[in-house]
Amino acid sequence: MKQLQTNPGPDEKAARSVNISIDDVGVKRQQETRDKGPVDLPQEEKPSKSDTKYGHNTLVHLQKEDSQYVFNGQGAATTLRMVIAFLFSNKWLDNNLLFVVDGQKTLHAAVIKRFAVFRNIQLIVDWSHLEKKGKEQLSLALRGRLVRNQVLEKLMALLWNGCVDAAVSYVNSVKPSWIKDQNLLAQLIDYLERHKPFIPWYCVRKKLGLRNSSNVGEKQNDLIVAERQKHHGMSWSKSGSLALASLTALVSNNEADGWFSNQRISFKLAA
Repeated sequence: MKQLQTNPGPDEKAARSVNISIDDVGVKRQQETRDKGPVDLPQEEKPSKSDTKYGHNTLVHLQKEDSQYVFNGQGAATTLRMVIAFLFSNKWLDNNLLFVVDGQKTLHAAVIKRFAVFRNIQLIVDWSHLEKKGKEQLSLALRGRLVRNQVLEKLMALLWNGCVDAAVSYVNSVKPSWIKDQNLLAQLIDYLERHKPFIPWYCVRKKLGLRNSSNVGEKQNDLIVAERQKHHGMSWSKSGSLALASLTALVSNNEADGWFSNQRISFKLAA
Protein backbone atom coordinates (compact mmCIF):
# COMPACT_ATOMS: atom_id res chain seq x y z
CA MET A 1 0.00 0.00 0.00
CA LYS A 2 2.86 2.40 0.76
CA GLN A 3 4.22 1.83 -2.76
CA LEU A 4 0.80 2.62 -4.24
CA GLN A 5 0.63 5.88 -2.31
CA THR A 6 3.83 7.11 -4.02
CA ASN A 7 2.06 6.97 -7.38
CA PRO A 8 -1.47 8.33 -6.87
CA GLY A 9 -3.91 8.55 -9.77
CA PRO A 10 -6.54 11.18 -10.52
CA ASP A 11 -10.21 10.92 -9.65
CA GLU A 12 -11.56 9.42 -12.86
CA LYS A 13 -14.97 8.09 -13.86
CA ALA A 14 -15.52 6.14 -17.07
CA ALA A 15 -18.65 8.13 -18.01
CA ARG A 16 -16.71 11.42 -17.70
CA SER A 17 -13.62 10.26 -19.58
CA VAL A 18 -12.64 10.93 -23.18
CA ASN A 19 -10.13 8.23 -24.13
CA ILE A 20 -7.62 9.34 -26.76
CA SER A 21 -5.03 7.11 -28.44
CA ILE A 22 -2.38 8.58 -30.75
CA ASP A 23 -0.14 6.61 -33.07
CA ASP A 24 2.11 7.09 -36.11
CA VAL A 25 1.42 4.55 -38.86
CA GLY A 26 4.11 4.17 -41.52
CA VAL A 27 3.63 3.00 -45.10
CA LYS A 28 6.24 2.40 -47.78
CA ARG A 29 6.84 5.66 -49.62
CA GLN A 30 6.65 5.72 -53.39
CA GLN A 31 9.77 6.87 -55.23
CA GLU A 32 9.55 10.34 -56.75
CA THR A 33 10.78 8.96 -60.09
CA ARG A 34 10.99 5.48 -61.54
CA ASP A 35 14.14 4.01 -63.04
CA LYS A 36 13.89 3.38 -66.77
CA GLY A 37 16.72 0.88 -66.81
CA PRO A 38 16.46 -2.92 -66.65
CA VAL A 39 14.28 -4.39 -63.91
CA ASP A 40 16.77 -7.08 -62.87
CA LEU A 41 19.60 -5.12 -61.28
CA PRO A 42 22.72 -6.86 -59.95
CA GLN A 43 22.27 -7.86 -56.32
CA GLU A 44 24.86 -5.36 -55.09
CA GLU A 45 22.97 -2.49 -56.80
CA LYS A 46 19.55 -3.32 -55.40
CA PRO A 47 18.37 -1.04 -52.58
CA SER A 48 18.54 -2.61 -49.15
CA LYS A 49 15.68 -2.65 -46.64
CA SER A 50 17.52 0.02 -44.66
CA ASP A 51 17.26 2.32 -47.72
CA THR A 52 13.48 1.99 -47.88
CA LYS A 53 11.72 5.24 -47.04
CA TYR A 54 8.41 5.42 -45.23
CA GLY A 55 5.65 7.98 -45.11
CA HIS A 56 3.73 8.47 -41.88
CA ASN A 57 0.13 9.25 -41.07
CA THR A 58 -0.66 10.33 -37.51
CA LEU A 59 -3.95 8.82 -36.40
CA VAL A 60 -5.87 9.73 -33.27
CA HIS A 61 -8.68 7.52 -32.02
CA LEU A 62 -11.12 9.27 -29.66
CA GLN A 63 -13.66 7.27 -27.65
CA LYS A 64 -16.33 8.29 -25.17
CA GLU A 65 -18.21 5.38 -23.66
CA ASP A 66 -19.34 3.25 -26.65
CA SER A 67 -18.90 5.85 -29.41
CA GLN A 68 -15.78 6.88 -31.32
CA TYR A 69 -14.21 9.22 -33.85
CA VAL A 70 -10.98 8.91 -35.87
CA PHE A 71 -8.70 11.75 -36.98
CA ASN A 72 -6.02 11.43 -39.63
CA GLY A 73 -3.31 13.90 -40.64
CA GLN A 74 0.34 14.33 -41.54
CA GLY A 75 2.11 14.88 -38.25
CA ALA A 76 1.00 15.09 -34.64
CA ALA A 77 0.67 18.90 -34.64
CA THR A 78 -1.90 18.92 -37.45
CA THR A 79 -3.91 15.98 -36.12
CA LEU A 80 -4.01 17.20 -32.51
CA ARG A 81 -5.32 20.59 -33.64
CA MET A 82 -8.30 18.72 -35.11
CA VAL A 83 -8.79 16.92 -31.79
CA ILE A 84 -8.81 20.23 -29.88
CA ALA A 85 -11.39 21.63 -32.32
CA PHE A 86 -13.54 18.53 -31.84
CA LEU A 87 -13.39 18.82 -28.04
CA PHE A 88 -14.35 22.51 -28.21
CA SER A 89 -17.18 21.80 -30.64
CA ASN A 90 -18.67 19.11 -28.40
CA LYS A 91 -18.02 21.07 -25.15
CA TRP A 92 -16.04 18.25 -23.56
CA LEU A 93 -13.11 20.17 -22.13
CA ASP A 94 -14.46 19.67 -18.61
CA ASN A 95 -14.20 15.89 -19.06
CA ASN A 96 -11.12 13.89 -18.08
CA LEU A 97 -8.91 13.74 -21.18
CA LEU A 98 -7.02 10.45 -21.03
CA PHE A 99 -4.21 9.95 -23.54
CA VAL A 100 -2.99 6.37 -23.84
CA VAL A 101 0.42 6.51 -25.53
CA ASP A 102 3.38 4.26 -26.27
CA GLY A 103 6.92 5.20 -25.37
CA GLN A 104 7.55 7.41 -28.40
CA LYS A 105 9.09 10.64 -27.10
CA THR A 106 7.85 12.84 -29.94
CA LEU A 107 4.20 11.88 -29.37
CA HIS A 108 4.53 12.49 -25.61
CA ALA A 109 6.01 15.91 -26.28
CA ALA A 110 3.33 16.78 -28.85
CA VAL A 111 0.49 15.93 -26.46
CA ILE A 112 2.02 17.80 -23.52
CA LYS A 113 2.83 20.88 -25.64
CA ARG A 114 -0.70 21.25 -27.01
CA PHE A 115 -2.82 20.10 -24.07
CA ALA A 116 -0.89 21.32 -21.02
CA VAL A 117 -3.15 24.38 -20.72
CA PHE A 118 -6.29 22.24 -20.36
CA ARG A 119 -7.59 20.91 -17.07
CA ASN A 120 -8.04 17.21 -16.36
CA ILE A 121 -5.44 15.94 -18.81
CA GLN A 122 -3.86 12.57 -18.04
CA LEU A 123 -1.24 10.52 -19.89
CA ILE A 124 -0.61 6.83 -19.26
CA VAL A 125 1.75 4.39 -20.94
CA ASP A 126 -0.10 1.71 -22.87
CA TRP A 127 0.10 -1.51 -20.81
CA SER A 128 0.70 -3.72 -23.86
CA HIS A 129 3.58 -1.50 -24.93
CA LEU A 130 5.07 -1.51 -21.42
CA GLU A 131 4.89 -5.31 -21.29
CA LYS A 132 6.48 -5.60 -24.74
CA LYS A 133 9.23 -3.13 -23.83
CA GLY A 134 10.10 -5.07 -20.68
CA LYS A 135 10.19 -8.41 -22.51
CA GLU A 136 12.32 -7.14 -25.39
CA GLN A 137 14.81 -5.29 -23.19
CA LEU A 138 15.25 -8.18 -20.75
CA SER A 139 15.68 -10.61 -23.65
CA LEU A 140 18.63 -8.56 -24.86
CA ALA A 141 20.12 -7.83 -21.43
CA LEU A 142 19.87 -11.20 -19.65
CA ARG A 143 21.34 -14.65 -20.20
CA GLY A 144 18.73 -17.04 -21.54
CA ARG A 145 14.98 -17.42 -21.69
CA LEU A 146 14.53 -19.01 -18.26
CA VAL A 147 16.30 -16.15 -16.46
CA ARG A 148 14.44 -13.59 -18.54
CA ASN A 149 11.03 -15.12 -17.79
CA GLN A 150 11.75 -15.23 -14.05
CA VAL A 151 12.74 -11.56 -13.93
CA LEU A 152 9.98 -10.51 -16.32
CA GLU A 153 7.22 -12.13 -14.27
CA LYS A 154 8.15 -10.28 -11.09
CA LEU A 155 8.89 -7.00 -12.89
CA MET A 156 5.53 -6.92 -14.65
CA ALA A 157 3.68 -7.79 -11.43
CA LEU A 158 5.24 -4.72 -9.79
CA LEU A 159 4.44 -2.47 -12.75
CA TRP A 160 0.85 -3.79 -12.96
CA ASN A 161 0.41 -2.45 -9.44
CA GLY A 162 2.05 0.88 -10.27
CA CYS A 163 5.09 0.21 -8.06
CA VAL A 164 7.71 1.84 -10.28
CA ASP A 165 10.26 2.51 -7.52
CA ALA A 166 10.08 -1.12 -6.42
CA ALA A 167 10.39 -2.25 -10.05
CA VAL A 168 13.56 -0.18 -10.51
CA SER A 169 15.01 -1.54 -7.26
CA TYR A 170 14.25 -5.08 -8.38
CA VAL A 171 15.98 -4.65 -11.76
CA ASN A 172 18.98 -3.16 -9.96
CA SER A 173 19.12 -6.26 -7.74
CA VAL A 174 19.33 -8.79 -10.58
CA LYS A 175 22.24 -11.19 -10.02
CA PRO A 176 25.36 -10.17 -11.97
CA SER A 177 25.74 -13.73 -13.26
CA TRP A 178 22.35 -13.39 -14.97
CA ILE A 179 23.32 -10.24 -16.86
CA LYS A 180 24.62 -10.37 -20.43
CA ASP A 181 24.69 -6.62 -21.13
CA GLN A 182 24.62 -4.16 -18.23
CA ASN A 183 24.12 -1.17 -20.54
CA LEU A 184 20.88 -2.60 -21.93
CA LEU A 185 19.63 -3.24 -18.42
CA ALA A 186 20.49 0.35 -17.52
CA GLN A 187 18.43 1.50 -20.52
CA LEU A 188 15.39 -0.31 -19.11
CA ILE A 189 15.88 1.35 -15.74
CA ASP A 190 16.19 4.75 -17.41
CA TYR A 191 12.99 4.08 -19.37
CA LEU A 192 11.05 3.21 -16.21
CA GLU A 193 12.31 6.24 -14.30
CA ARG A 194 11.56 8.58 -17.23
CA HIS A 195 8.01 7.23 -17.61
CA LYS A 196 7.18 6.96 -13.92
CA PRO A 197 4.61 9.83 -14.01
CA PHE A 198 2.75 7.95 -16.76
CA ILE A 199 2.68 4.47 -15.19
CA PRO A 200 -0.53 4.23 -13.11
CA TRP A 201 -2.15 1.52 -11.00
CA TYR A 202 -3.16 -0.66 -13.92
CA CYS A 203 -4.72 -3.17 -11.52
CA VAL A 204 -7.02 -0.55 -9.98
CA ARG A 205 -7.94 0.90 -13.36
CA LYS A 206 -8.99 -2.54 -14.60
CA LYS A 207 -11.21 -3.06 -11.53
CA LEU A 208 -12.89 0.30 -12.21
CA GLY A 209 -13.41 -0.42 -15.91
CA LEU A 210 -10.98 2.30 -17.01
CA ARG A 211 -8.76 2.21 -20.10
CA ASN A 212 -5.29 0.65 -19.75
CA SER A 213 -4.42 0.07 -23.38
CA SER A 214 -4.69 1.64 -26.82
CA ASN A 215 -5.61 -1.69 -28.46
CA VAL A 216 -8.97 -0.29 -29.61
CA GLY A 217 -7.26 2.65 -31.26
CA GLU A 218 -4.56 0.48 -32.86
CA LYS A 219 -7.23 -1.79 -34.34
CA GLN A 220 -8.91 1.26 -35.86
CA ASN A 221 -5.55 2.43 -37.21
CA ASP A 222 -5.16 -0.92 -38.95
CA LEU A 223 -8.54 -0.44 -40.61
CA ILE A 224 -7.83 3.16 -41.63
CA VAL A 225 -4.27 2.76 -42.95
CA ALA A 226 -2.51 -0.58 -42.59
CA GLU A 227 -5.18 -2.89 -44.02
CA ARG A 228 -5.40 -0.89 -47.27
CA GLN A 229 -1.87 0.46 -47.66
CA LYS A 230 0.69 -1.97 -46.21
CA HIS A 231 0.17 -5.18 -48.18
CA HIS A 232 0.99 -6.67 -51.59
CA GLY A 233 4.19 -4.63 -51.94
CA MET A 234 2.29 -1.36 -52.36
CA SER A 235 4.01 2.03 -52.02
CA TRP A 236 2.42 5.46 -51.74
CA SER A 237 3.09 9.13 -52.26
CA LYS A 238 2.56 11.32 -49.19
CA SER A 239 -0.52 12.95 -50.66
CA GLY A 240 -1.97 9.65 -51.89
CA SER A 241 -1.55 7.90 -48.56
CA LEU A 242 -3.07 10.84 -46.67
CA ALA A 243 -5.98 11.13 -49.09
CA LEU A 244 -6.93 7.45 -48.95
CA ALA A 245 -6.64 7.33 -45.14
CA SER A 246 -8.77 10.48 -44.85
CA LEU A 247 -11.48 8.99 -47.07
CA THR A 248 -11.47 5.79 -45.01
CA ALA A 249 -11.76 7.85 -41.82
CA LEU A 250 -14.75 9.71 -43.31
CA VAL A 251 -16.54 6.39 -43.80
CA SER A 252 -15.57 5.14 -40.33
CA ASN A 253 -16.94 8.35 -38.77
CA ASN A 254 -20.23 8.14 -40.72
CA GLU A 255 -19.33 11.47 -42.33
CA ALA A 256 -19.06 10.41 -46.00
CA ASP A 257 -22.65 11.26 -47.05
CA GLY A 258 -22.53 14.78 -45.58
CA TRP A 259 -19.10 15.49 -47.02
CA PHE A 260 -19.83 14.36 -50.56
CA SER A 261 -23.29 16.01 -50.56
CA ASN A 262 -22.37 19.48 -49.26
CA GLN A 263 -18.72 19.37 -48.09
CA ARG A 264 -19.75 19.47 -44.44
CA ILE A 265 -19.07 17.15 -41.53
CA SER A 266 -21.13 16.84 -38.36
CA PHE A 267 -18.09 16.51 -36.06
CA LYS A 268 -20.04 14.13 -33.82
CA LEU A 269 -19.17 10.71 -32.44
CA ALA A 270 -20.03 7.69 -34.53
CA ALA A 271 -21.78 4.77 -32.83
